[in-house]
Amino acid sequence: MEQTPATQPMIEALGLTKRYEDETLALDNVSFAVRTGQIYAMLGGNGAGKTTTINIFLNFIDPTAGEARIDGIVTHKEPLKAKAKVAYVSENVMLYPNFTAIQNLDYFARLGGKTSYTKNDYHDVLRRVGLEDEAHTKRLRSYSKGMRQKCGIAIAILKDAPAILLDEPTSGLDPKAGFEFLGLLTSLRDEGKAILMSTHDIFRAKEIADMVGIMNAGKLVMQRTQSSLAGENLEELYLQFMAGSVERAA
Repeated sequence: MEQTPATQPMIEALGLTKRYEDETLALDNVSFAVRTGQIYAMLGGNGAGKTTTINIFLNFIDPTAGEARIDGIVTHKEPLKAKAKVAYVSENVMLYPNFTAIQNLDYFARLGGKTSYTKNDYHDVLRRVGLEDEAHTKRLRSYSKGMRQKCGIAIAILKDAPAILLDEPTSGLDPKAGFEFLGLLTSLRDEGKAILMSTHDIFRAKEIADMVGIMNAGKLVMQRTQSSLAGENLEELYLQFMAGSVERAA
């Protein structure tokens, strides 16, 4: 049955498989969906397939089989159309270190076709992500990792895309910065954004995510809603799936 726009997931993987030329199977028939106003946390160790999944959604690499869709658009068939619907924040945000925060926001907003923003708009969004006013006109080479992450999410907010992809967004952040970052993600979800987040952070994943998936060796071995995880020890579940002591569940 064909999905209607009302029920169509904003972010969707359908049988995603990626096998590299050296025969490494990085993804093995992975399927999941993230709807408007949801956060999906994808847990897994290094090499589990989390970043490969995100790279396919961003059309950095093509799938061997299956499809990644953003708002129904198949990313490897219509990459430019799909990219217009998604904002991305990586673990190590790549911005211009000799630009100030304001200059970075203006550059990337204009690059994305957003030409109507004013300096006041930039100041407002930087305050929203938790950057003090005095940091707005500092060059990013003086920023901590947490400050660069905040600047990256500010750029994502300005793009105003319905889908947001985050690759290890809280990695290396101190507890205060991590807490503030997750509060910001909650507010974006409440605005109707669909958010896919790869992370190692089990505790924050359980706290914030509407759906949690666990990946191991390229397979999605568990998917559970937040409500179904209530009262369960997610860390123990994670360790069991990583050890392969529990059969695959979806």
